[in-house]
Amino acid sequence: MNKEEFVNTVGWIFEHSPWVVEKAWDRQPFQSCKELFQAMITVVQNAEEPLQLALLRSHPDLGTKLKMSEVSQKEQAGVGLDKLSKGEYEEFVSLNQRYVEKFGFPFIMAVKGQNKDSILSAMKERVDSDYEVECNTAINEVYKIAGFRLNDIFEKGDE
Repeated sequence: MNKEEFVNTVGWIFEHSPWVVEKAWDRQPFQSCKELFQAMITVVQNAEEPLQLALLRSHPDLGTKLKMSEVSQKEQAGVGLDKLSKGEYEEFVSLNQRYVEKFGFPFIMAVKGQNKDSILSAMKERVDSDYEVECNTAINEVYKIAGFRLNDIFEKGDE
């Protein structure tokens, strides 16, 4: 597989940020999916803060009807965020706005295995966090999301 094929295959696992996968390519060979994923994490960890913030800002708001990637739509629909009541929707929008105003990037959470109540609870808790803690939490959630997506690619390849 050449670099272009590699980026086309896995470049989407970090939301609108194929630069992560492009830079990870230079760290090969990878003996396993785990090594590949660790190389991607290292790329993000070594990135300058503005690039890390751009990665965070590329994520969609949870539970809103704003434009988002197809994979994000499926992930959010999988936990019922596409079927919120009017009141739930308004609460998600309000918390998302407060969060973005405070931190400068959207609330990020790996939704796989969650439900709308656990996500809402986490939003309420994390909106009161401090900036440094929340940046670290958000980046770690990005890693979880990317890890789930990468595992999905490898599982589909095994079928």
